[in-house]
Amino acid sequence: MRRFLLATTLLLAAAAAHAQSLTSWNDSPAKLEILKFVADVTTAGSPTFVPPAERIAVFDNDGTLWSEQPVYVQLVFALDRVKALAPKHPEWKTTPPFSAVLKGDIKGVAATGEKGLMQILAATHAGMTTDEFSRTVAQWLATAKHPKFKRPYDQLVYQPMLELLDYLRANGFKTFIVSGGGNEFMRVFAERVYGIPPEQVIGSTGELQLRDGPDGKPVLMRLAKINLVDDHAGKPVGIQRFIGRRPIFAFGNSDGDKQMLEWTAAGPGRRFMGIVHHTDAEREYAYDRASSIGKLDKALDEANARNWSVVDMKRDWSQVFLPAK
Repeated sequence: MRRFLLATTLLLAAAAAHAQSLTSWNDSPAKLEILKFVADVTTAGSPTFVPPAERIAVFDNDGTLWSEQPVYVQLVFALDRVKALAPKHPEWKTTPPFSAVLKGDIKGVAATGEKGLMQILAATHAGMTTDEFSRTVAQWLATAKHPKFKRPYDQLVYQPMLELLDYLRANGFKTFIVSGGGNEFMRVFAERVYGIPPEQVIGSTGELQLRDGPDGKPVLMRLAKINLVDDHAGKPVGIQRFIGRRPIFAFGNSDGDKQMLEWTAAGPGRRFMGIVHHTDAEREYAYDRASSIGKLDKALDEANARNWSVVDMKRDWSQVFLPAK
């Protein structure tokens, strides 16, 4: 009896400590589901115990770890780069999609479709070394601000998700970003902002080529060719290619994450699949099925049908963003 009481006391103390780790999460079903899952897979001797090496957790970035509205942050970067480079390209004034960018005509940019987007990405992301690109992104992040919140983009990260990342790592999980955004773009800030090192950032990748630099030292040049689009069905491909283990924990926010969540769910044993549902128009944005950015439609239906955890931002989070610096 004494041993039973001691074990119960230790479990209650551990649960209380775990709950304190997620201080920006209200005591809703979503938080309890996370706590229970982590307890189930980390309790030695439990039939659902998962060895630390297999505790792989993957997170989408845009709309899951930081804000993605009114347009994706990397697209804002690309559009700003078009404007910065325009003096060297006078022909852009009359050449779509660049002419639309310079006029501030976002609908005109969208009308050029995937082809136009690829042209913009090629002009703003290629033709430079990886080091030059990283410096350019860092410089842009240091000055660019969100049009609604008037804060740097890398401060518009979700405090509850930062706490979740820390909580998982404290319990032996290895955390990865698996996003449709460019991996070299995210690697500039991922470790500083999320505590996720570059080698654990999986995103869309472009071709690289090793060349001799001006000083004779080797450099990696970014080419105008896409190697992997790490979105939708590309996410499980990226996970297998770069991690080599199926995750047991996955979080997304849109239909672009559906296949990643399905891939996670298809494995044996205990699994956690979570979706951030943007329901808070006052503190952030409210959107789902009709949105052109971060559309959440089929994945939401599947989450409800399969009892995946759906985090209601307005209901489940007492705080949305990282506190202002």
